[in-house]
Amino acid sequence: MQQMIRQILTSKVYEVAIETPLEEAVNLSQELGNRILFKREDLQPVHSFKLRGAYNKIAHLSNAEKAQGVITASAGNHAQGVAFSARKLGLKALIVMPATTPQIKIDAVKSFGAEVVLHGDNYSEAAERCQTLLSETGMTYIHPFDDLLVIAGQATVADELLRQSAGRLDAVFVPVGGGGLISGIAAYFKALAPEIKVIGVEPTDSDAMYQSLQSGKRVTLKSVGIFADGVAVRRVGKLTFDLCRKHVDEIIRVDTDELCGAIKSIYQATRSIVEPAGALGMAGLKQYIQRNKISHQSLATINSGANMNFERLRYVSERTQTGEGRESLFAVTIPEKPGALRYFCSHILENVNITEFNYRLADRRQAQLFMGVSIGPGLMGNDFLQRMNQAGYQSIDLTSNELAKTHLRYMIGGRSPQAARERLFRFWFPERPGALTNFLADMGEGWNISLFHYRSQGGEFGRVLIGLEIPEQGEKELKLFLDNLGYHYIEETADPAYKLFL
Repeated sequence: MQQMIRQILTSKVYEVAIETPLEEAVNLSQELGNRILFKREDLQPVHSFKLRGAYNKIAHLSNAEKAQGVITASAGNHAQGVAFSARKLGLKALIVMPATTPQIKIDAVKSFGAEVVLHGDNYSEAAERCQTLLSETGMTYIHPFDDLLVIAGQATVADELLRQSAGRLDAVFVPVGGGGLISGIAAYFKALAPEIKVIGVEPTDSDAMYQSLQSGKRVTLKSVGIFADGVAVRRVGKLTFDLCRKHVDEIIRVDTDELCGAIKSIYQATRSIVEPAGALGMAGLKQYIQRNKISHQSLATINSGANMNFERLRYVSERTQTGEGRESLFAVTIPEKPGALRYFCSHILENVNITEFNYRLADRRQAQLFMGVSIGPGLMGNDFLQRMNQAGYQSIDLTSNELAKTHLRYMIGGRSPQAARERLFRFWFPERPGALTNFLADMGEGWNISLFHYRSQGGEFGRVLIGLEIPEQGEKELKLFLDNLGYHYIEETADPAYKLFL
């Protein structure tokens, strides 16, 4: 522990990084009933805390190691931190990035003078290529998180937090990917201010640290979520895991809607737009307050990065209402007869603020409505669901249904009586030329695509909904195809929303 504290206090980060401000969000504090503080790491020269650890590691290299140049694999913020640091020290830098990396991030790394190699569809494939190039070039590898000097550099955030708050903090909420930031912060606080809780926050679909701490050993996730790409790590570091197991108080998991709501909260407080991973701390803080009924405490969250693709903002905006608990989505069955829809609207929806309303004739006996309702102090989602059921309308709450929120609400056409033996799948496709073509080329010749929906979300992966008509003799071939595909997918054939609307 003494070695860690010494490394933190003697870090060389301020040769390139700035001491970011700790700002109170006054209006948000009043809204949440607690003093809310933002540690503005989004204001760093590369708009992320990653610069601290990358530079500290590179600055401590020997002259011989520096002469070889530096190499790393990254899809974003670590890549920019390494490239920026290498330029500052006059070193050669080689960055391996997935071919799916948005052009804005590739251009940012190149602007710092680094050579970029694009390989694979994800970080893991890029990292494998990086190891091959490492052995071929003899360059010095800069790990994104599992390195003592990298951790120490990130942990200078904790030193600033403690000084800027004068120690008057009850808890700090830290985004978690590989664990480099939280492990250093937790070690520092538990050595100097153990009364301050250190709480990590992960996406529910990228919770490698949570699962590892629960299991008592490092766990490798089969797949990771793509929305908060800055923390999409399948396996946390050995050093970071050991430090987190000793010093972290709790890990909170949040979903995509909560992240979108947190991005909005930060924007309203600071007029800055953070990336999804950068809003993790805020999302966890809001969940923590609500779950534990916390009030009158000083809570800090780290705005860890702001490298947001502009194209993603549409998706974030659409999901914010549900993320803030301001909108609920429902599937409602009404009689298919003249006057039924007008009666439903005039009697059930009276004085209700409708945010979305979709209907198409599909059956002469029953009609299916897809609708959104604005939720507030006068109306809660469960209350409205109960009101509809009591009135005799069969209703399903779709607010947490990912299929409905990502695809169904944007689709038209309704059910098709022509579709036979249809199986429904959601796929995550790499956003690169040829991905869909390759997918179709590998399909069984006797399969027919009966449904298709794609909508860009500005990320490295696109989400595609596909219906396939599979003949009875093609089941084994389908299983083999899915097993060998290499893309993340979920079968949705049994989803109630699919059965109602598609």
